Parts: sequence; structure tokens; C-alpha cells
Amino acid sequence: MAENKFENMTAEEWGNAIAQSEFDYDSLEEREELTEERILEMLDKRQFKELKEELENNIYPVDLAEILEEFGQKQLVMVFRLLVKEEAAETFAYMNSDMREILIGALTDSELEEVMEEMYLDDTVDVLEEMPANVVDRLLMVTDEEKRVQINQLLQYPEDSAGSVMNVDYIALNKEMTVEDAIMKIRQVGLNRETIYTCYVTEKRRLIGVVDIKDLLTTGESRVIEEIMDTNMLYAETTDDQEEAARTIMKYGLIALPIVDHEHCMVGIVTVDDAMVVLQEEETEDMSIMAGVNPNEETYFGTTVTEHVKSRIPWLLFLMLSATITQMIMVSYESALAVMPQLAGFIPMLTGTGGNCGSQSSTLVIRGLAIGEIEFRDLFKVIWKEVRIAVCISIILAVVNGVRIVLMGQGDGLVAFTIGVTMACTVIIAKVVGCTLPLVAKKVGLDPAIMATPLISTLVDISTISVYFAIVSYVFHL
Repeated sequence: MAENKFENMTAEEWGNAIAQSEFDYDSLEEREELTEERILEMLDKRQFKELKEELENNIYPVDLAEILEEFGQKQLVMVFRLLVKEEAAETFAYMNSDMREILIGALTDSELEEVMEEMYLDDTVDVLEEMPANVVDRLLMVTDEEKRVQINQLLQYPEDSAGSVMNVDYIALNKEMTVEDAIMKIRQVGLNRETIYTCYVTEKRRLIGVVDIKDLLTTGESRVIEEIMDTNMLYAETTDDQEEAARTIMKYGLIALPIVDHEHCMVGIVTVDDAMVVLQEEETEDMSIMAGVNPNEETYFGTTVTEHVKSRIPWLLFLMLSATITQMIMVSYESALAVMPQLAGFIPMLTGTGGNCGSQSSTLVIRGLAIGEIEFRDLFKVIWKEVRIAVCISIILAVVNGVRIVLMGQGDGLVAFTIGVTMACTVIIAKVVGCTLPLVAKKVGLDPAIMATPLISTLVDISTISVYFAIVSYVFHL
């Protein structure tokens, strides 16, 4: 066990060390110098001792993980074995699943045991969830029994729940402790915890308060924790959606959010770094769905052509077949198109404008839903706002388009008027559809992103064609 360098510090010295974080700001430029080319050059020259020192001092684990993506298997293993175990564990956590699988196959059991011992529990669970069953078995074999029990507990929580992304390594204090006792406990166990900046006060494992490290370091050492703890704390339950927990962290600027079970017993924390990962994954998923692509956790280049096809084809088939309705409507107005064939030339412009308007509204509403600004009870409020916006936009578009039609000789004033009225109706319908569908989807438990660009565009196309030919038939008596 490594010696605890904080063991003999006074509270003031220890606080100063935490505040400074022993971070050398002058080393930022040095950290950027260790490039892929430099590492490969040192490997070729067999400068292993020098490379080991530079890996320890001049590069962040997350940057090293990105660099190692371009390395071959032999070079990847060589570099990884040069890392000190703390850096190796952190770098391993940032790697993609293919790199991890290569290392697991190449490292000895003792080497893997060191990596697993240093990894935080939530990172370990993330790794295990991505690995094949045979690889998981080997990793669990080199993990100590206590950690295996904790891993199994986390794996039992529902996918995408707060419990599935939490970390059980937190600092728990007793309300009867003095500040001096609390600081002493943090010194003893702090190095093995993911965060020490927020400590949690528990009584028979039930969460009763929180206290920040700043409060501990700026108050008298003889004061009791119960006097300085905050009992008005935010928390989430293990079964709560992980995205909601992450948004709570971001909204209130928390370093970590305590997670409790149904009996209000403290079981873990979700830290801000994990919250950022959750939100990034959720946003990526929403973007995929909005683009008509089934979500995929792998990177673009890490996904095979076959997998890309499988993720894209369902929506494309649905949209292609749904376009049959538009075709059927146009076929029913073949006689009108035969009399005035120029009418067909305005259809792409009308449907395109309607689709764009619907996409604008749906995107803004989905964003509002995501950040908690808009809820289903705001449905009529949102519709009323979008209708007013649509009226203003439609008037501007109709006037500009009418002038364009006349100036370009594409029709007379009556044609310009007809297209203008259709344009106004299209914009209003698109805005209403675009803002309504995501809210309805959220209400019935669907992902609002499903009601995004592809589906809305299809519905707006059908509405636009129907309205267009209805107005044309009435105005020109076709």
C-alpha cells in the first residue's frame, strides 16, 4: 500500500494542498509535446525509461487513449505496460472496447488485477457491459471478492437508471463527528474515493445531510458536523432515469448527486464527469433518431457497413412507403395537373418550406423538453405561440414568393395569390404539427426525438399536398 502523503499534514496544510491540487500550470505546454510521432520514435529507439517518465508526467490519460487508437497491437501493449498502475487504470477507462479487448488478451492476470484494483467501480461496470462474456469472466476472476459483489449489485439496476451509472466510492460522515474527526477520516480514505469535495452525512445508512470540504476547512475544528451540514439536499433514487439525474447535476452545478434506495438509504453518487457522459450519449441518441437512424453506441468508423445499413434502413423504408400516400393524393388530382401543368412546379417549394418550418418547431420543443423548460401542460401555450409565429412567417414568405412568381413570369396574380394562401396554410400546419407531436410523444412515454424531422416532414408533405390541391380546385374551379 502506497504511503498516504497527507497523513501527517495539519488541517490547514491539507486544505491548501487540496485547493492547489498540486497542479503545475507551467507544465501545460510540456504536456502537449508528447505526440504520437514522439512516442513511436522513442519506442523504435528503445528509450523505454525516458518514455516511461514522459508518459507519467507529460500527458493526460484521456489524450493518451486517443493517441493509442492509431497504434498497432504490439505498440499498444508496450506503451500500456510502461504506465504506472494509476495512470494505466485511468487510460484503460478512456479506451474504446476494441483496445480494451486487445489489452485483456495480452496482459497477464497479475497485470489485469492491478488495473481492475485501481479503476473506480462505475468505470469497471462500464467496461464489463461492453465486453463479450468470455472476457467478462476473465476480468471477474482477477477482481477481489468484495468488488465483485459491488459490481453484481450495480449490474442489477435497470439500464439507463441512475443506479446503473453511480459510484459507491463516496465519503460518509457521522453527525456526531467533530470537524477535526471528519478531516482525519477524509485523510485516511480520501485517496480511494472518486471525489472528496462533497461528503455525505448518514445515520444508519440513511442520508440526512451533506457537507462541503470548504465548510470543513473554514470552520472551527471542534464544531460538530450536525451544526454545519446542509439538510436541504438534492438526491435521486436508484431507479430514476440517468438523464434526469445528470440534468439535476448540471442545473444546480453539483459536483456529485447522492443516490438513495427506496428506503432512503445512501447507496452511491453520480459525479459530474459521469453526468456529462450520460448527457452526451443521450444527445447523440436524440440526434440519431431525429436523423432517422437507429441509435448506435459505437463510433462511426467503429461501426461496420452492415450495421450502418441495419440502423438506417428501417426509417428509410417507413418514409418511402409513407410517401405513397402523397403519391395517391397527387394521382387523384391528375385532371387538375393536366389542365394547369405549371401547378406541379410549385409542389417541391411548398413541401420543402413546410418541412423546414415543422423541423424548426420540433427542434426547439425537443430542446425545451430536454432541459425541462417545456412540459406537456404547456401544450396549448406552445401551440398559441407557434401559431402567432407562423402567421408572421407565412405573411412574409407569401408576399416574397408572390412577387417572385410575378417577376419571373411563372404565373399571374391569381396564381401568386393561390400559392401565397397555400404557403400560409402550410406554414401554420407545419408549425402546429412540429410543436405538438414531440409533446404528445413525451406524454405517452415515447422518445420525443422520434417525432422529429423524418416523421414530421412526411406528415407535413401529406397535409401540404392536400391543402394545395383543395385550394387550387376551389380557386380555378378544376
